[in-house]
Amino acid sequence: MTRYSGMDMTEGPLLGKIVRFALPLTASGVLQLLFNAADSAVVGRFTGSQALAAVGSNGPLINLIVTLFMGLSIGTNVLTAQALGSHNEKDLVETVHTSIVASFLFGVILVVLGMFLARPMLNMVGSPEDVIDLAELYIKIYFLGMPSLMIYNYASAILRAVGDTKRPLVFMIISGVVNVVLNIILVVPFHMGVAGVGIATIVSETVSAVLVMRCLIKADANWRFDIKKARISKDKLLRMLKIGLPAGLQGASFSISNILIQSSINSFGSITMAGNAAAANIEGFCSVAADGFAQAAISFTGQCYGAKKYDRIDKILILTYILTTAACLCTCIPSYLLGHYILRVFTDDIEVVKVGMIRLGTVCIVNFIGQWMGTPNNVARAMGYSSFPMINTIFFVCVVRVIWIMTVFRSRPSLRILYFSYPMTWFIAAVVALIYYLHIRKKVREMDSGSGTEKASASA
Repeated sequence: MTRYSGMDMTEGPLLGKIVRFALPLTASGVLQLLFNAADSAVVGRFTGSQALAAVGSNGPLINLIVTLFMGLSIGTNVLTAQALGSHNEKDLVETVHTSIVASFLFGVILVVLGMFLARPMLNMVGSPEDVIDLAELYIKIYFLGMPSLMIYNYASAILRAVGDTKRPLVFMIISGVVNVVLNIILVVPFHMGVAGVGIATIVSETVSAVLVMRCLIKADANWRFDIKKARISKDKLLRMLKIGLPAGLQGASFSISNILIQSSINSFGSITMAGNAAAANIEGFCSVAADGFAQAAISFTGQCYGAKKYDRIDKILILTYILTTAACLCTCIPSYLLGHYILRVFTDDIEVVKVGMIRLGTVCIVNFIGQWMGTPNNVARAMGYSSFPMINTIFFVCVVRVIWIMTVFRSRPSLRILYFSYPMTWFIAAVVALIYYLHIRKKVREMDSGSGTEKASASA
């Protein structure tokens, strides 16, 4: 008998299931931000500003590279969910094993890239001479943990597809605690500095990878991982790349866009840079509050698409719109109203606080518009249509923002004008994304209706 344990997203009330699915993801995101902050706090407080700069300066570069490969895990999520929804055991087994083997290989590729390209990449982004050696050491150690990081994320994508978001949260808590404890031990009494932070990261990532793989290996279901079946299916890998690669490129486009905007922010001086950084930290927590619901749209849509329950996908889209908007408003409005007090956690400089409030009032307060862009994009990807969401996002998030910076911002160089590029591009991309969803919705139903007619004619 076929065993499909996990959450059945194709039947029953949606609201409660989406909330139960999303809350652990939200908690995971918040914890990840807190653990990252702990890394910076330990190295900055006990090693010095150069070490802190070396770790922090690697952030945009690491995000740019890793995001591309992480995006491929969306292909794993979608294919697993579709196989579950259609009750196709062969597709499910091939998807699980292809994803895990591919994730390890992607991790090895990243190790090689990190070892050979670390210095050139740091020179390319203008890493200062007084921190480049430490930055190179950190990035090389960090990339040694890529196989574990990739395995954890791809295996977690499988668990999300079957509706399990609680155990990845537990695994993250365990690995996060390991990371913080090792940071303190290696940096404070052993004085290992940047190397200690990097080693702690590798160990914690390995712990999380072992825990999640143990979960897949011990699973009493058809999505369990069997080492004897560990091989790559060419068909599944190509489908995973078709769905996941555009998502990865889209994620990388956000990093590129942020680097371009950061260069414009830097032109205002160190006070503005500090205020922007502080406000961006607050904004990150607000975004994470809604991200769990946005990710839910992928798994729920994937299962329902596999089951050909298209009306249910419409409900998923509407509910996700409502939930992401509510989550953003419940976090962004208090963040703005209490912004002066929250920003003082980061700095005592009143000028820095003033700059931070400009960002909170222009970008953070309307963060829900960004979720309006992401929700229909996620639903489209879960239905197998991943290229246009990538094109839509890259065009408006990168191209239009660059044009805005080179024209409107250059003629009226103010922070509010610069920050306005965020909600403006989000809104236009959101409208285009919704129109595209309505288009593919009609297309999919017509295709399904046509195939049904053909089957009926054949049987007659």
